[in-house]
Amino acid sequence: MKIGILSDSHRKTQLHREAIEHLLSLGVEYLLHGGDIMLEEHLKMLEDTGLPYACVYGNNDTELISLHGKYNIFQEPHYLKIEDLKVKMMHMPYYMSADADLIISGHTHLFDASLVNGRLFINPGEVCAREKPLSECALVIVENGSFEVTHYFRKLSAKEWTKRDVVL
Repeated sequence: MKIGILSDSHRKTQLHREAIEHLLSLGVEYLLHGGDIMLEEHLKMLEDTGLPYACVYGNNDTELISLHGKYNIFQEPHYLKIEDLKVKMMHMPYYMSADADLIISGHTHLFDASLVNGRLFINPGEVCAREKPLSECALVIVENGSFEVTHYFRKLSAKEWTKRDVVL
């Protein structure tokens, strides 16, 4: 299964759209957003893909609380199942216990992926390119109980995404 992971879109609508389009071009089957999505328009973009998606509220998402129940956005930590995979999503990296197969966080704006006792901890970096001049997202492929992670990033002046396979 292919899971597209994003976080920290902030108010960068074009970058958010481009990251989703890139993940769709890779054939993702699910989209997960680690918070600071900030705009209803961004939630609508995820919904409009027609794919199963989920988001968690980030520290900058208070304006979205009134939309609770309209979109698949949840308080952190949020647990869900994707097929046989147990997923935990959060924005703030405070609940980093290994109580799921895939643990997603955001907030730091830094890509990180590590495998600890068969559990994948991942922060996809930032869509918004606020902390560095890169827009980022990640692809996780889950097959036969193992994980493959690819970090995608692109300079704001570039059209093409750079691919970096992550050794776990």
